[in-house]
Amino acid sequence: METRYFYLLRFTLAWTDLVLVNVCFFLAYYLSNKYGVHIDKHIYSHTVIICNLIWIICTGIFKLYAEPTMHKPEYIYRATWKSIALHTILFIAYLFFSSSADFSKYFFISFYVLLTLSFLLSRFTGTALQALINKNFGIRKAVAILDMNQGGMRLAKYLEQQSSLNFVGFLDEGISVSERGELVMTSAAKQLTAAVNSGVEEVFVSIDTNRMNDVTDLIREGEKQCVRLKFVPDLTFLEANFRFDRMGNFTVLCARTEPLESIENRFKKRLFDILVSSAVIVFILSWLYPILAIIIKLQSPGPVLFKQLRSGRDNKPFWCYKFRSMSMNPDSDKRQAGPNDDRISPIGRFMRRTNLDEFPQFFCVLMGHMSVIGPRPHMLTHTEQYSKIIDKYMVRHFLKPGISGLAQVNGYRGETKDPGLMEKRVEHDIWYMENWSLMLDLRIVFLTIVNTLRGEENAW
Repeated sequence: METRYFYLLRFTLAWTDLVLVNVCFFLAYYLSNKYGVHIDKHIYSHTVIICNLIWIICTGIFKLYAEPTMHKPEYIYRATWKSIALHTILFIAYLFFSSSADFSKYFFISFYVLLTLSFLLSRFTGTALQALINKNFGIRKAVAILDMNQGGMRLAKYLEQQSSLNFVGFLDEGISVSERGELVMTSAAKQLTAAVNSGVEEVFVSIDTNRMNDVTDLIREGEKQCVRLKFVPDLTFLEANFRFDRMGNFTVLCARTEPLESIENRFKKRLFDILVSSAVIVFILSWLYPILAIIIKLQSPGPVLFKQLRSGRDNKPFWCYKFRSMSMNPDSDKRQAGPNDDRISPIGRFMRRTNLDEFPQFFCVLMGHMSVIGPRPHMLTHTEQYSKIIDKYMVRHFLKPGISGLAQVNGYRGETKDPGLMEKRVEHDIWYMENWSLMLDLRIVFLTIVNTLRGEENAW
């Protein structure tokens, strides 16, 4: 639904932003030379190229100039500030590791203060200018909706939010249907004629699935009036949050929205998992493992690590590892740990309270069987048990299991004798699956650390 105006806006915004970055860089260089530390011209010319490349990379990551971002000012603002924040981090990293870029703090502060103020002024000016153009020049495409059903109401809310479109409302009447359930084309023809006369360029038709046979007649009538019709199937009667995909010449209706079906998102999550698990293994487990191993061995006979088959992605079992927190017992694959459990050793109680017993699972993350964040993996017997009594329980297995998850940071961790608690855990897991983002993973990591330091009621 991108118009020529919005294509030009994307192009103009990209080049204007790049000019702003270079102007701010030059001003910071000038101010630093005059009031701070002198910067060599050769270093300036080399570093400004790096600064531009980093800006292009940051805006590409956050899709600042992508077509979907341009339809809402808040999307533009959000992507802009994220790009500036990431640019700051990457540029600091470059200056820190570059032996030739000896820039002063005065330059750095000046540059980012100027950049932030420039973008604030640019975005507010751009928003005001866009509102003025939309009001006085009528450059947005005028659209309307035919048939005011439930799906049409939802579509109207969406169209009202698109700054590239001028939603003029519903056509005067709904589509008339005869007593035999046949479409009365005279009614539709009158409405389409009125729409064309009022300047409407496109008409959206929210059509029930049981009325799909009327599509051909409506298309023919729309073409007679020289107005484009776009059909939106009304699926509001279904509970699932459907989305449409294209597969060759076929339209595929998918039952759930899953961001991690995108290869780009899976790559981001896998890279995050590798970086975090590698850091934990190198900087924490390298010294923590031998210490805990000695204490565990001294307190009770048996192996240092406890391994157990658990349900993984697509319900495939995998070996899940933990520091052994209990004495050896035959019920470990059947009975969950509970409060005052006499099987738990003194060091085990401490490890479970501080989540240290879960740290060997970072090896599972590195091997690709688990993720840092995801639904907690359950014992095979529990998967078999709960899948029979809890609706949508198996949906959580579409994802890799995690060391921590959204359910856990919201208090649904530990023993789950009550099926109601398991239902809440499943609800959180499915919500996480349908709303995944890298920022959500970082938030859950942060909350996990906070909860661990604060202490959790269900940690035993």
